[in-house]
Amino acid sequence: MIARDAIADILLALAVLVVASASVGVLAMRDAYQKLHYVTPAALVAPALVAAAVFVEAGLYENTGETLVALLFMVIAGPYLSHATVRAIRVREKGDWRPDPEDRAAAGEKEQ
Repeated sequence: MIARDAIADILLALAVLVVASASVGVLAMRDAYQKLHYVTPAALVAPALVAAAVFVEAGLYENTGETLVALLFMVIAGPYLSHATVRAIRVREKGDWRPDPEDRAAAGEKEQ
């Protein structure tokens, strides 16, 4: 029992470390696009470590299954939420999420 507790504590400590380092990254970055890169570990890696800690501590029980289902939803929804956040940032900055005609023309010129 003591080994399980120790492993679960280590996993939870790693989750806290991931969230703390992601928070420092968010504080250090200049704009919202850069900050969004540091949100991903806190949104995906830390919950995976917490789910692993629950699995180690509880074994195969109903709570473990619920934790894994919640983790699955977070992993599936994470990229969609990041994409929606980037679009919202772009709309706030430029008024529209689509590229400007000048940007499209410049991109077309680079490809040729």
